[in-house]
Amino acid sequence: MTATRERTVLEAVPTGLLIGGRWRDATGGATLAVDDPATGETLARVADATVADGRAALDAAVAAQADWAAVPPRDRGELLRAAYEKLTARADDFAMIMTLEMGKPLAESRGEVAYGAEFFRWFSEEAVRVGGRYSTSPNGATRLLTMKQPVGPTLMITPWNFPLAMGTRKIGPAIAAGCTMVMKPASATPLTMLALAELLRECGLPDGVLNAITTSSTGQVIEPLIRDPRLRKLTFTGSTEVGRTLLEQASQQVLRVSMELGGNAPFLVFGDADLDKAVDGAVTAKMRNMGEACTAANRFYVHESVAEEFSRRLAERLGALRLGRGTDDGVDVGPLVDAKSRDKVSALVDDAVAKGAKVLVGGSSPEGAGWFYRPTVLSQVPADARLAREEIFGPVAPVSSFTSDEEAVRMANDTEYGLVAYLFTRDLSRALLVSEALQFGMVGVNQGIVSNPAAPFGGVKASGVGREGGFEGIEEYLETKYVGLAL
Repeated sequence: MTATRERTVLEAVPTGLLIGGRWRDATGGATLAVDDPATGETLARVADATVADGRAALDAAVAAQADWAAVPPRDRGELLRAAYEKLTARADDFAMIMTLEMGKPLAESRGEVAYGAEFFRWFSEEAVRVGGRYSTSPNGATRLLTMKQPVGPTLMITPWNFPLAMGTRKIGPAIAAGCTMVMKPASATPLTMLALAELLRECGLPDGVLNAITTSSTGQVIEPLIRDPRLRKLTFTGSTEVGRTLLEQASQQVLRVSMELGGNAPFLVFGDADLDKAVDGAVTAKMRNMGEACTAANRFYVHESVAEEFSRRLAERLGALRLGRGTDDGVDVGPLVDAKSRDKVSALVDDAVAKGAKVLVGGSSPEGAGWFYRPTVLSQVPADARLAREEIFGPVAPVSSFTSDEEAVRMANDTEYGLVAYLFTRDLSRALLVSEALQFGMVGVNQGIVSNPAAPFGGVKASGVGREGGFEGIEEYLETKYVGLAL
């Protein structure tokens, strides 16, 4: 029954390129495979876009921009609301698609659908709240009028780890603001986005407003679009390394950019923390998406008075989690996305152990098919271990200890990244002072998750520029125009 349902759901997903409101094959007919990371088997083949296809997608977005910007805000908001309702109604199908192509358990995929859909609902309400201002100049001679207008055609590049939510977080504010789009989802997990593009088309999104292209030659297809003077914005979620390259390319056209890049999140547990809450938060912050998240807790710093007890409890919790294919009942942890990702996690753990870290649980891959790695807790992790510097992107929790608040903050800030930090304490003054001292765009206090459509998501330093979500999210898709009126 499950296999039949999987086939039925996958057969309903478009596999072509959506350009100008029409699904079509790639120029030349080339396709690329989408594999199940739990088995290695091919799920589907999708169109493999060429440079010409990318240009055609931008042509369509440019052609649709003026008419789309003129659509009343209420109408754009109602379309987003309809998309929210339709996506919510089809949550099980979208969760199945996501689990099959990405690997996360169905329960997590359902959670992502609910989270991702909220961006459509949030920005449906923001569409009608874009404002400006009117004021008198200081000398009284003129009137100052400030208005907000859509940035224009936008190129969106989304990652494989949250194939729905990373798309809705960009598409929602773009639709609300009146921008057209060229969407390029990750080649490893394109099916969710293709299904979402079709859903928006069903909701009445005009032709050319959202164009979706899949390709195995991302650099070749995307760079000409970034250098095209008709493109006005680039938004990217992915690694800092790729983000730096895209920023260099975008600088030639002085594009508006928003970048959500890598993370190296510290998780601080102070001596007065509620350990039950801290362990619960640690499991959430570490194991969401098998640890394959930029917001995943990457470095656990625990006060020396509770470090041993915290590590023991965390090892018990992670050791009890069940690995398996995400569609199977009772599975808590799915596979990593591919062999390269699994091998990187294994290498980071081996490096830490060679330098003196102790394995409390896990530390290896199970036998058999798929790209699995056991949930792992390491204690006594030395500062020179690679995983103290590099983003792990896997189910590994390295624990080190600290002796003072100042040392904890220093260790937490000792990274080029600045996306999110977590801290657990019962002391309100400490919570506020440490939050102020942490060099991160987001801080979770006594909670292991910070993502919320109503809050601004983004980082500082090498973790990116700009914000997604919240009242700030739509501003990324709006330009400010000033008009001076002489009396």
